Amino acid sequence: MSLLTDLINLNFSDITHKIIAEYIWVGGSGMDVRSKARTLPAPVNDPSKLPKWNFDGSSTGQAPGEDSEIILYPQAIYRDPFRRGNNILVICDTYTPTGEPIPTNKRAKAAKIFSHPDVVAEEPWYGLEQEYTLLQKDVQWPIGWPLGGYPGAQGPYYCGVGADKAFGRDIVDSHYKACLYAGIDISGINGEVMPGQWEFQVGPTVGIAAGDQLWAARYILERITEIAGVVVSFDPKPIPGDWNGAGAHTNFSTKSMRKEGGYEVIKKAIEKLGLRHKEHIAAYGEGNERRLTGRHETADIDTFVWGVANRGASIRVGRDTEKEGKGYFEDRRPASNMDPYVVTSMIAETTLLWKP
Repeated sequence: MSLLTDLINLNFSDITHKIIAEYIWVGGSGMDVRSKARTLPAPVNDPSKLPKWNFDGSSTGQAPGEDSEIILYPQAIYRDPFRRGNNILVICDTYTPTGEPIPTNKRAKAAKIFSHPDVVAEEPWYGLEQEYTLLQKDVQWPIGWPLGGYPGAQGPYYCGVGADKAFGRDIVDSHYKACLYAGIDISGINGEVMPGQWEFQVGPTVGIAAGDQLWAARYILERITEIAGVVVSFDPKPIPGDWNGAGAHTNFSTKSMRKEGGYEVIKKAIEKLGLRHKEHIAAYGEGNERRLTGRHETADIDTFVWGVANRGASIRVGRDTEKEGKGYFEDRRPASNMDPYVVTSMIAETTLLWKP
């Protein structure tokens, strides 16, 4: 008799050309990743050759029951680390039957910004640092923490090693390898300051691909924690009190910033970001006010300040960038539950298109 694991790992590529495509999209809350699968007659590696599909938007908070059909437009393809073979993951965005992007489709607006000639010419690079917390499923309390209690104070956990410091490494390493398999530009992982909290980085990635890849990486993480029986939280302050929150620091550079004299371009871009601080904060994630308190390696939410090697600033410039006179900067304001389409495109719009 076959075991369930045998069937899950069943390779059918030697008996049929058919593949399974998992269509993935963002639901009505802006953070709920949804997906469903369909069979295709042969392998596909170009999203424009994939069929559009539909789903019941009234069940995802994206359409009323009397007019519930939402259309999925395939936008990016990744290898499926769960089914493997020629099977694929498909990042989609969402439209009405008449072809209008629905309100929760943040990708469509981002794509317009990234296709602007002035933005294309500058080849915007992004490195996204996604922090998250692993929770015990039944009690919604960080893994490794005593039930109803607290571990020792922060200090030994950041990049820590050992059973009393690193909780959930098997999940984190599985995610790392699955993202590499999928073709995502995941560049690293590390344990974070609060025990049970981790980070992965995506990038450097150009333009709209940064958002596509981060959503794909989030989907893969949700699937792995589903298998492990653990809950992943993207809440920016999952535990109140003297604990670090969770952010999604966004590193950014343009062609002009990466050239000689780029430091002056960086400073002008940071000046623009400061002028639109309130607008950016409003778009940088729900509950961010609980995280941006001016403590725990953050600037106060109402204050815009930048500095070199300053992790208590809104914008941090690295020592290497200052020394070399070119490079990138880090926007430390986005929360862990930010929408990467919104944040990346807004940074590009403010620094490259907006005229003060």
